[in-house]
Parts: sequence; structure tokens; C-alpha cells
Amino acid sequence: MKQPKIKLIVLAVLALTLIAIFMLIKVSSNNWEYVIPRRALKIVAILLTGGCIAFTSMVFQTITNNRILTPSILGLDSLYLFIQTVVVFIFGSSTMTIMNSNINFLVSVVLMVLFSSILYKLFFNREDQNILLLLLIGIVMGSFFSSVSSFMQVLIDPNEFLIIQDKMFASFNNVNTNILTISIIIVAVVSIYVTRYSRFFDVMSLGRDQAINLGIDYEKVVRNMLIVVSILVSVSTALVGPITFLGLLVVNLAREFLKTYKHSTLITGSILLSIISLVGGLLIVERVFTFSTTISVIINFVGGVYFIYLLLKERRAW
Repeated sequence: MKQPKIKLIVLAVLALTLIAIFMLIKVSSNNWEYVIPRRALKIVAILLTGGCIAFTSMVFQTITNNRILTPSILGLDSLYLFIQTVVVFIFGSSTMTIMNSNINFLVSVVLMVLFSSILYKLFFNREDQNILLLLLIGIVMGSFFSSVSSFMQVLIDPNEFLIIQDKMFASFNNVNTNILTISIIIVAVVSIYVTRYSRFFDVMSLGRDQAINLGIDYEKVVRNMLIVVSILVSVSTALVGPITFLGLLVVNLAREFLKTYKHSTLITGSILLSIISLVGGLLIVERVFTFSTTISVIINFVGGVYFIYLLLKERRAW
């Protein structure tokens, strides 16, 4: 019982150490007034993004009872880029710059939640429900949104394409600070809402039939958690852009490192590992590669290799 707590303390200390290094490296009395506020905004964005990605990936894997899936399989990342592309394609890039960032963000969140709700109603809230069908439709819709977005991006003016390109790749050097405040409020409200369901996660991980036999309103919990996942994915994507493999990487590392079934411990560990990965990756990008690459390239490369390892591991288990 004590061992996971000790491991969480170790992860927390490592995360705080990396944050302190990131905040204080090459800071002097001459530049601290300029450097510290800007680095603080990046750290806030990292805490929000890392927390959202780790939590949504852990909850999504619990719902689907599958360790190699993340919310990106539902096509939510592709839907967000599709919404941004449609706005520029129809109204022009000036609309994107003139439009209030908070309004753009709220419209994107509402559309993504609506998309998840429709998916749930059509393919999951039925007697012959099959979550594999839901995931298959999510993959198809994600490919559809991505293909239509690419088609529109080919047709628009190259200068307008640059506006969309900034949103296509994760970057902590170009954090959308205009929506930091509303993101903090949304994450805080969602966190309070999720606490009423957190005690169900351990039972949900046993599977649908076992959860229903143990008295859980399975359909209600799954529906509400899918909406929560949609909102938090919107927050993380709007802040820094899509990071495909981060959730897969940190959630599975947390399971291997903590060796426990308790989601309270696993979610905390996943969030800490996510923060460590993002802050550590940012330090490597800035101090080792001197901005010649992006953090998403490093994380997707490591995450992709780990994904192949998980596939081979699961194949041997069969």
C-alpha cells in the first residue's frame, strides 16, 4: 500500500524539480521580469494540457477496457482541425484573427461534445450496443474530417494556410494564452463534476457485465465520461495542438510503474508522468536541439515506438 504512495512522491519531486529548472535556468537579475511571466504561462499550459491528456486517456481506456486506445481514435483531434479549417475556408483567415479566441474555443467545445453525443446515441445507446462499433465509426469519421480538411487546405490561399498550420502541430512556444483563463475555469468545473464518478472507475475496469452486476449505471457513466473526455480533449488541443501518443505513453508507463489497479493512484501518476514528459521534452527541445525540432516530434516518436512494443506484447499474450 505504501509503495505506490512512495512512487507518487518520487514522481511529484521529479516533476517539481524539472519545473524549477525550466523556470530558473539562465535567469538573471537583468531579465527575470521578462522571462519568468512567459515561462509561467508555458508551465500553466503544460499543467492543463498534461492533466487533460493523462486523465482522458486513462478514463477512455477504462471505458473501452483496452490499454492501447486513446480518445484520438474517436476523431476528436481531426474534428477540431476540421472546424478551424472550415472557419478559414468559408470566412477567411481574417475572421480567425478577428474572432474572439474564447468564442472560437467555446464553439469548438460545443461541436465536439455534440459530435460525441451523436456517436453515443447512434451507436452505443442501443440494446445491441458494441463499443467496438463506436470506435470503428470514430476512426472512419476521423479519417473523413482529416481528408476534407486536407482538401480545403489545398484550395485556400497559402497565407491563410499558415493560420491553420499553426494549429496542426503541438507547440508550447505558441500557446494560445487568450484561452488560458477560460480553460482553467472549465477544467476546474469538470474536475469537481468528475469526483462523483471517480469511485466507479475501479469497478468499470472489470468490464460492462461485472460493473452492471455490481450495481453501476454503466450507460450513464459511459455517456457522461465521453462528454467529459470531449471537453478536456478540446481544452488540450485548443491550447497547444494535437499530441497523438502522449496519453498512450504516460498511462501505460503509470500502469507499469505503479503496479496497482486503483484509478485514484493511476490517474495521479499519469498526470505527473505527463508533466514530467512535457517539461523534460521542452527542456530538451530548447537546450539540446535549440528549437530545431518540436516537442510533438519527440513525444510522437517515443510514443510510436512504445505503441509498437505494446502491440507485440499483446500479440504474444494471445
